[in-house]
Amino acid sequence: MSGHSKWATTKRKKFLIDAKKSAVFTKLANAISVAARACADPTANFSLRMAIDQAKSFSLPKENIERAIKRGAGNLGEAFFEETTYEGFGPGNVAIIVECLTDNKNRTYNEIKIIFDKHGGALAAPGSVMWNFERKGVITILNTQLAIPKEKIISNNSQDSNSQNLQLTELKIIDAGADDFIFGEKENELIIYTKTEDLQKVKENLDKIDFKVKSAGLEYVAKEKISLSSENEEKLQNLLMALDEQNEVSEYYTNTNG
Repeated sequence: MSGHSKWATTKRKKFLIDAKKSAVFTKLANAISVAARACADPTANFSLRMAIDQAKSFSLPKENIERAIKRGAGNLGEAFFEETTYEGFGPGNVAIIVECLTDNKNRTYNEIKIIFDKHGGALAAPGSVMWNFERKGVITILNTQLAIPKEKIISNNSQDSNSQNLQLTELKIIDAGADDFIFGEKENELIIYTKTEDLQKVKENLDKIDFKVKSAGLEYVAKEKISLSSENEEKLQNLLMALDEQNEVSEYYTNTNG
């Protein structure tokens, strides 16, 4: 199911190449601030810890992280950010969920609406898209020691090293409490799915058995996916790139294949 999250897709990679670093840092800092509202101690706040880990993976400076935590805790007297979610349809009737962090919902709604309208889509009423998605814990692990082919073919030969590696990995992931996993776009990258309430437990269990966790968080995963024509796929990419460039968009999810 790679391609479901902005931070974990080829769209993200293009975004990180094309976008200005300051815009990326703003998104990461805002995510930390929102997570810190519940508790400013990352050892007691799993969401904050994940937001900080993600920020560190993108080299957000330590002082930026600390300032974002203080802002979220209300210690700086700055603008209060809220989480808001929009649903819409893109080219080819693709379903899209957009998550934003904003200090002005009316402004953000108008900007998101303009992006959809400009690129052949339209915002929709709440519930129009959400029914086609499930909220899940999603963990990406990247471990060069896995050495399992992406095709994940299990050989009939029990001595086959790839088969043994895959079976061992499956057992470890199941024992950690995960529901399922699939291969990601990169060699040795696995996408692990959990129940929302099990995300922290599974992540911590994977850490204990030395799986390198690349990212972890709650995401919307499409129940059913659709394929687009090349023309609509190009239009969709333009829409998603425009969402990337909107500073208050933190995540988006689609029900497209690939």
